[in-house]
Order: sequence, then structure tokens, then C-alpha cells
Amino acid sequence: MSEWVTINEVGPRDGLQSLGKVLTVEQRLQLIQGLVDCGIAAIESTSFVSAKAVPQMAGATELYRQLPNVANVRYAALVPNLRGYNDAVAAGARTVNVVLSVTDTMNLKNINMSLEQTAQVCSDIMKQAKADGVNGQAYLAVAFECPFEGAVSTDVVTEFAKQMYSAGAQKIIIADTIGAANPARVITLLTQIAKVLPLSQVACHFHDTRGMALANVYAALQCGVREFDTAIGGMGGCPFSPGASGNMATEDAVLMLEQMGYKTGISLHELTAVIGTVEGLVERKLGGHSYNWLKRQYLQNNEQGAHCG
Repeated sequence: MSEWVTINEVGPRDGLQSLGKVLTVEQRLQLIQGLVDCGIAAIESTSFVSAKAVPQMAGATELYRQLPNVANVRYAALVPNLRGYNDAVAAGARTVNVVLSVTDTMNLKNINMSLEQTAQVCSDIMKQAKADGVNGQAYLAVAFECPFEGAVSTDVVTEFAKQMYSAGAQKIIIADTIGAANPARVITLLTQIAKVLPLSQVACHFHDTRGMALANVYAALQCGVREFDTAIGGMGGCPFSPGASGNMATEDAVLMLEQMGYKTGISLHELTAVIGTVEGLVERKLGGHSYNWLKRQYLQNNEQGAHCG
């Protein structure tokens, strides 16, 4: 039996947050419905942050209360603090994400808090989530390299992974925020993290800024990781981190994994069609390395289907 790999789609939050265009709640729901129809069963849907600071995420409560197929899809909400956590849970969130950048300067530039302060806030949220029976997940941002401080020690990342896991996080997500990782460093870091927590509780978030996202996925697979963040069409990146643009495209990851014999439960045929819909919504060209090939296959299949009909 083929192994299952979970694709966690972050386009509706991480992808849209870095775009200049602000979509309505209805448009974001249209995007999410398309993703669900493709078979994607894990989606970061929004964040409960100030609409003034991040207008792309306005209407989070309204959106959350209209999410489709909530019984079968793991929807996650990003929360920056306990107030955001409480708002998310009140809206119906059962999975919440926190983001801990593992360098001082990144936290100061991003949220005007020290690393120590941010770690405490994230720990408090994870503890509260555990007490409430909510699934808490902790991102460790700039886990390989910080745009301000350079290369990050694996010891530092491992220590914060242990801290967040001990606080109650049920998933630790290793985030290559500026796309600086390479397969050797991925293996080194995950091997060290595996000494303090099971890799079944670890996911990876790779950026394709330098074209190595898929190679890094392969390296993480060899270590035992079976969950990865992706964004449809390669949308997004961190708007607060220089050079961070370029989330790994969902279609690239699914194509590689399926051809390697893993199961994702996602229809590439339907996903290809949804990319075209999303391009219309965000008014820009999207698509990962494989998109042009997938689009040709999609058009050929549709043409053959029309002939058969």
C-alpha cells in the first residue's frame, strides 16, 4: 500500500496575504471551495489579525463560519496572540497556528517583539489550545536562514521545536521562510530534531525562491516527514521578509509525490482548472514548474473527452 502524504494548502492565507489585491470574503470562499473540490483536506484558511495591518485577511470570522465541508477538511487559522486565538476559537476554529521566528531581529522587524517575548506568547497559546482541546501548531520561521542575521544554528531551531512541543503543540512546522534551505541542511536539521520529538509530529514549509523546494521535499521524505505546506500556483511568501516570495506550488508537489508512488488524495486534473480560476481572482499569472505541462494534459484530456461524448 502506498504511503499517504498530507498536503496542507496555505494559498488562502499565506498566498493571499502577500498579494496587493484584496479579495472579498466571497472570493476567498470561492477559492477554498475549489481547493476542497480537488480533494485537498488540509487548508490554512485565514488569520485573525488586525484588518488594518493585513487587509487581505479582513472578515476572518465571517469566512470561518461559511467554510465548506468542515467535517472532512482540517481548516487552520493563524493567530498572533491570545486575543486572536480567542476570536478564532469563537468563530469555530479547531486548529490554530502560531509563528515563532527563531531570530531576534526577524521578530523585531516583523512584530516588534523580542524572540523571548514571542516564544512566550506562542507557548501560552499552545498551552491554552491544549487545555481547550484545540489542535495547536507551531511554525518555526527562518529555520534555515534569517534575512537579517544569516544562517541559523540547528541547535537553536531544535531547542525551540522542543519548547513548542513541550508547551502542547501537536505539530511543529519547519519553515524555510526565504527559500535558503538545501537538501543536505534539511537532513541535518531534521535528524537533530528527531532526537527530541517524533518526526510524525513535524511538517515542512519550503519556499522555491532558489528553485530547490522539491529537492528539499525529497530530502524531508527520506527523513520520514509526511506533511508539507504548499500554495496553489506558487502564490505568496512572507510580506515582511525580504526575498521570501515563492511558496512551493501545490501542483509541483502533488505531481512529484504521485509519480513517486505516494498518495495525496488530490486530483491534478481538477487542481489545474482551479489554478486558472485563481488567476482570474488575483489578476496575475500563477503556476509552478509543472503548470504549463499540466495545462497541456488538461486541455488534451478535455478534448479527448469531448470527442468521446
